[in-house]
Amino acid sequence: MASFGVALPITQNATDGFTMIKSFKKLATQNLKMLILTAPGERVMEPEFGVGMRKYLFENFNSSTYAKIDTNIKEQVKIYMPAIRIDGIEFSGRNQDQNRLLLRIKFSIPNIGITEMLQFTI
Repeated sequence: MASFGVALPITQNATDGFTMIKSFKKLATQNLKMLILTAPGERVMEPEFGVGMRKYLFENFNSSTYAKIDTNIKEQVKIYMPAIRIDGIEFSGRNQDQNRLLLRIKFSIPNIGITEMLQFTI
């Protein structure tokens, strides 16, 4: 079966040599995650690429911070991944642990009928 790219983190696989991404859904999810976790200036020849979630690590999580993150994600996706539509961004974990923030991003690719949820903690 054809592959679209190498799955991250890179791991070895007896069949392909490395674990490969073989579906559009996994490829879109990985690319969106990389866009969100990459800091502006990290990507070669694309100094504006990336949301840079690390810069929010030590901020107080409040509605203003959530609005900044939400806006930044939507702007970056619009520029660098225009095929993806952000259907919703949800922040949770605020009250349980002030040092962590659970981020859920529901997205879709309307042209090929894919809907997916990306979830991770910062």
